[in-house]
Amino acid sequence: MQFQVLGSAGCIGGGQRSSAFLVGQLILIDAGSGLGALRQAKLEKINHVFVSHSHIDHVALLPLLCDATLEHRREPVTVHGTAATLEALSTHIFNWHISPDFRVLPSVKKPTLRFSTLLPGEPVRVDGCVITAIPVEHAIPTVAFHVASATGSLVVATDMGISDGFWPIVNKIENLRYLLIEVSFQNARIELCRAAGHLCPSLLEQELSRLGQSAEVCIVHVKPTAMVEVKKEVAALDIGRSLRFLVDGDILEV
Repeated sequence: MQFQVLGSAGCIGGGQRSSAFLVGQLILIDAGSGLGALRQAKLEKINHVFVSHSHIDHVALLPLLCDATLEHRREPVTVHGTAATLEALSTHIFNWHISPDFRVLPSVKKPTLRFSTLLPGEPVRVDGCVITAIPVEHAIPTVAFHVASATGSLVVATDMGISDGFWPIVNKIENLRYLLIEVSFQNARIELCRAAGHLCPSLLEQELSRLGQSAEVCIVHVKPTAMVEVKKEVAALDIGRSLRFLVDGDILEV
């Protein structure tokens, strides 16, 4: 399984793009501005989008994916999200004010988009992968994703704060190769992190103390304005494992 980082940052700026990850050719995890890195032919192959939550840095280009592929789409883009996420997308995005409702375009019988409700802990099988939502703590209902293939698996948690229920689930995963976890701000912004449901390096250190896996830990979702300080503070952590910052264009083989 090939896992490609299209957007690794927590917002735009400095040439960086927000959260989007391509799994194989058919599956997208989140649809932030990183999705704009793909050429038309690759956009048209995406049939499934797994959305962690409805914040704009994770869904900004979802309507544009529908618009860009409407003419040549043989089947609808299936958006997988929790009931809360799909309700937010329906109410606030695909409402004809922000975006056309592609669930009825070009017609009700042949829509460009359809919704599929995710239940945390219930696996979804797509294109040889098994994807399972894991609840995490954030400002709104949010999930991480466990992506498993025949050769290994990874977990991607692009937005999360202190999440007690997350670690027992992760620690039970067999053949976990990578854990992608957010660090949004520097330590000076720890109160902002607590209020908004994010991690800074000191909170990351607390969280990783609960990781009982030998998986490689990869950092994502850093705000570009915080990157310099975050890298210094992460380098100073004493946690007994190396940490890797992912950048746009990185590819993980699982």
